[in-house]
Amino acid sequence: MDNLTRIARKITFILFVEQSLASAGFIAAATLTSIVGAELSHHPNWAGVPTAVYLLAGAFSAFIWGYVMDAIGRRGGLTVGLALGVIGSAVAVYAIMLSSFAWFLAGMVLMGIANAAVTLGRFAAAEVNPPDARGRAISNVVIGGTFGAVFGPNLVGPAGEWIKPIFGNELAGAFMVSLILFAIGMVVVFFGLRPDPREVGREVAEKYPEAETGSGVARNVLEILRQPAALTAVIAMALGQMVMVLVMVITSLHMRDHQHALGAISLVLSSHTFGMFAFSILSGRLADRFGRGPVILIGSGTLILACLAATISPDVLPLGVALFLLGLGWNFCFVAGSALLADQLAPAERSRMQGFSDLLVGLSSAVGSLSSGLIFAAVGYDTMAYISAVAAFIPLVVVALWMKGKPKDPVMA
Repeated sequence: MDNLTRIARKITFILFVEQSLASAGFIAAATLTSIVGAELSHHPNWAGVPTAVYLLAGAFSAFIWGYVMDAIGRRGGLTVGLALGVIGSAVAVYAIMLSSFAWFLAGMVLMGIANAAVTLGRFAAAEVNPPDARGRAISNVVIGGTFGAVFGPNLVGPAGEWIKPIFGNELAGAFMVSLILFAIGMVVVFFGLRPDPREVGREVAEKYPEAETGSGVARNVLEILRQPAALTAVIAMALGQMVMVLVMVITSLHMRDHQHALGAISLVLSSHTFGMFAFSILSGRLADRFGRGPVILIGSGTLILACLAATISPDVLPLGVALFLLGLGWNFCFVAGSALLADQLAPAERSRMQGFSDLLVGLSSAVGSLSSGLIFAAVGYDTMAYISAVAAFIPLVVVALWMKGKPKDPVMA
């Protein structure tokens, strides 16, 4: 038992380091993606296309990654994923050198596929820990995003100055940062993620047999989703993601329309990313202490409050508070939802179902990203925020009904 605990801590730490490096790489690239898109396409209206391509590639590859990680293990899957991130970043740099929009989209596809693999790493941390520690394990990995949120954007400027004399365009710097960070993360995972979490997870499952998973043949995705707890978890993660993206994506444009400087816009979005990641340890421990359901309820309620607060004023302070709450509500739904889904799955079911759930989360993110501009243009920021609040109310109702209809052990509920 002590040996399993030690191994679980080591694996969780390695996944935290990998998440920190990868998130810094992805966020550094995201800082300039829309600018590069507009410049290479020669169409400002196409500035959001690379981000949409990135999100869709990640969404549709998430389910495939589930099968890949079943076949070659979590270590192998994450290593291959980060390698694709390295290649995608290199393609993006090449595209900027050639001023090729098509090549840049190809690089975004590869980076989106890489991000899908990296995101699944949180479930590897969950499966090597006992049920009453899964929330903390997931949050300890997700909090690596704080590193990315803080350091990713701050590396873009110096990297641009360094890279401009070499490649002739400072915009390539952000993607060189991504390439280097993905490469370091790949080395960390390849040498540090031993033994493979898949094998450790099987040992943990034997020591902590869970009634929900059964012990027979692995269920397919539809059978698992017919289980109320699993469906509740997926709804919480998918709708929490969509609400967060809907409001977050368009806030910068809303602020620009009110004549805010770039520094003010950056400050508000920084408060958002701080809310998304910095309190992961808190959300994970709350999920383990009080149950998954109550934490999802708090997350949904916080999302509703954030959407309503965003309509109070276009000034920096109210929007900064609203966007912070938006990130915090997402975090509670994401961490507790991930833990709840992990609770319901047998070892043979984990990768496929977790990949499918991330497919739905990714599609929700893409829908939010693509529709936010359309809704904003049609009805304005405030009405869009009200629509988002209604969407955030759905997981709150679903979780409340599930908790009322099927009482659970505190850890599993």
